[in-house]
Amino acid sequence: MSGENNLTRAQAWEESENVGRNASGNPTLGDVIAARFNRRDLLKGLLGVSAIAATVSPVALTASPNARAQSAPSFAFKEVTAGVDENHYVAEGYDADVLIRWGDPVLPGAPAFEPMNQTAKAQLGQLGYNNDYLGYFPMPGTANPSAHGLLAVNLEYTNEELMFPGIGRQDIKSANFDKMTKELADIEKAAHGGAVLEVKRENGKWRVVHGSKYARRIHADTPMEITGPAAGHDRMKTKADPPGRSVLGMLNNCAGGITPWGTWLSCEENFHGYFWGTLEDSHPEARNYKRFGVPDNWQVWGKWDERFDIVKEPNEANRFGWVVEIDPFDPNSVPKKRTALGRFKHEGAAGITNKDGRYVVYSGDDERFEYVYKFVTEARVDTQNPSANRDILDRGILYVAKYNADGSGEWMPLVHGSGPLNAVNGFDSQADILIECRRAGDLLGATKMDRPEDVEANPLTQKIYVMLTNNTRRKADQVDPANPRADNAFGHIIEMNTADGDHASTRFTWEILVRCGDPSIEKVGATFSSATTKDGWFGMPDNCAVDHMGRLWIATDGNSRSATGRADGVWAMETEGNLRGTGKLFYRCPEGAELCGPEFTPDDETLFVAIQHPGESPDPKDRGIFEKPATRWPDFKADMPPRPSIVAITKRGGGKIGV
Repeated sequence: MSGENNLTRAQAWEESENVGRNASGNPTLGDVIAARFNRRDLLKGLLGVSAIAATVSPVALTASPNARAQSAPSFAFKEVTAGVDENHYVAEGYDADVLIRWGDPVLPGAPAFEPMNQTAKAQLGQLGYNNDYLGYFPMPGTANPSAHGLLAVNLEYTNEELMFPGIGRQDIKSANFDKMTKELADIEKAAHGGAVLEVKRENGKWRVVHGSKYARRIHADTPMEITGPAAGHDRMKTKADPPGRSVLGMLNNCAGGITPWGTWLSCEENFHGYFWGTLEDSHPEARNYKRFGVPDNWQVWGKWDERFDIVKEPNEANRFGWVVEIDPFDPNSVPKKRTALGRFKHEGAAGITNKDGRYVVYSGDDERFEYVYKFVTEARVDTQNPSANRDILDRGILYVAKYNADGSGEWMPLVHGSGPLNAVNGFDSQADILIECRRAGDLLGATKMDRPEDVEANPLTQKIYVMLTNNTRRKADQVDPANPRADNAFGHIIEMNTADGDHASTRFTWEILVRCGDPSIEKVGATFSSATTKDGWFGMPDNCAVDHMGRLWIATDGNSRSATGRADGVWAMETEGNLRGTGKLFYRCPEGAELCGPEFTPDDETLFVAIQHPGESPDPKDRGIFEKPATRWPDFKADMPPRPSIVAITKRGGGKIGV
């Protein structure tokens, strides 16, 4: 993580994701694209368009200038104007209501938020910081399951410069933690993890049901069980947990997923930043930790909690970077880290029930030049008896993706004894492979991607969408006619097709749905449909959601005054017909904020979104700090800092979103 003062905390985290620790010789996606479209075809003017556009689906490129007039859009709303200011905006005819904010009570008896008098005890009962993934679970037995349910919330990380008065940025590379105390560190730990909220819609408006028996806060010290092939392995054992089967807390939980049996999958992403210390090169975990960037010294917790000091507890970092399964309906249940799904910087765990009944979970490893994965369960989902699926994620096969130049692809199994995944290469068991997924992918020749984040399957079309946020480290000597952006600052979206709708198949095909960025700037090389307006293009796709009508919605991370001249938000994205590749802005974030967790209710009449780190600024010396944030959204009170919040978007008078 970079601690330079000209970066916001979110941008610094992105820089860490852009470091690129993959030193393997595996081909990058850019290499694959270049091979797919040879120079001779490109120079001849393949498809009658520029070489820049030749990597995109022909359907996306052939939308005529009159596309808007010739084809009725599937997204019927008046587009929001792109821009940046202190407020948020939603399409005309819709309401965007703040449901809950950082510091608001979650547990019964929790105190009201007092920004000048924060304590760890209070924070443990309140909504934590930087809400990310949202998962909606209909309440059983209700008359309208889309109006009463549970909302699961990931709480990813903390911005101490916006949380606490008078301290500014506090990481080792900018301030050496000189103003951090144990009390502040304990508040930060309490603000991580997740929450379960009971929510209800009455008279058209959503509210949190206070005093709910389902209310829960999960944090960095919540006891959890380690399950699956890595449970009990020597590399998972610590002084505090000699059996290697239990761990305290979950960290940096980003995107996630919902299972058909009613559980919440929460993904640990940038776990490496929570550890500090120096591991000797001769240590058995040195190669493993270097591949993941452990330690990266983002937090000072290791000063008071030795489990975050890799010198004192060298195995603790192996116990993070997993998918955590949680039962939202039982606040006393023990969360389980499902090691069969692999250890990496998980961005999402969106799943789909395959046509043969097995469950398939897709996930990206969010760092430059890392890989795309899927997990296929051994057992089939028992739809009649949900409790029978309780441990279904402990057995199955994890795969890593290889994208071929001819538009085909293959899923390669990460199974002990398969090819180079053996003791000769340091893998003595399946547990070793799962702990070191990245290195296993290296050896199999997986394709190095441009920061793969959310990966979602569309259950209506069976297509899979991969959000590739950006790759700002691509060098000029890597440029070729089919991969023209030496600095891929804006990312792109890949669309994958299964073989005969079989998500368990080891074969797939792929193409690029859209290259992101401003299409009016030729050198950017963006490839939105010509029907896209000046407000409809975006950069840095991050999360996505597929509504129950099969339509794709994109959430972004990284748009700003300096990057694109617009804030992050939610864009509708056409994927079919003449308008394929058309973006349309539906909701815009306040300044400094990132859009996370888009989640629809079953009737598609509510879209929940999570707004992270409002008020950030590239220069925390002058603004973007507690005393002078870029915005004071959502309270707009002089004595209240900006607060990450969950927003419920509904149509005035009722009706489906975007129809």
